[in-house]
Amino acid sequence: MTEDEAYKVHIQYTFNAFCKVVIRHAAIDIILKLRRRWEREVSLDYLMNEKFVQLAEPEQLEEYLFTACGQTAVLYHAELAAALALLPEQTQEEIFRYYFLRQPQRVIGVHIGRTRSTAGRHIQLALKRLRRLMEGKRYE
Repeated sequence: MTEDEAYKVHIQYTFNAFCKVVIRHAAIDIILKLRRRWEREVSLDYLMNEKFVQLAEPEQLEEYLFTACGQTAVLYHAELAAALALLPEQTQEEIFRYYFLRQPQRVIGVHIGRTRSTAGRHIQLALKRLRRLMEGKRYE
């Protein structure tokens, strides 16, 4: 192997090592970003926890209609339905689209004319507001 070929091989190995490091750090960044996002999100399941809502017996379940985006969802929890009704219309639509229509935040952001991250932040704030409303009713 000539000196020139050895230098080309060395450059190729160096470049490959550089690419592996860059890809590894990009993966770590994505993992950390997802972890931060998961820590910030408040799950609707958390709001439905027995701490906030006492479940009725099966024969005592009443249906409450939640209408947004021209569609209707059936809820079986009076406190959640009342708390959702107190939210502004745009916030109701964002919650409906995210949890009932299962639309990604990017699509919701396009619908409200904002970025994906802004839509995610709106949903996060709406869930915190719902939690406060439900906690307030619980202890009144």
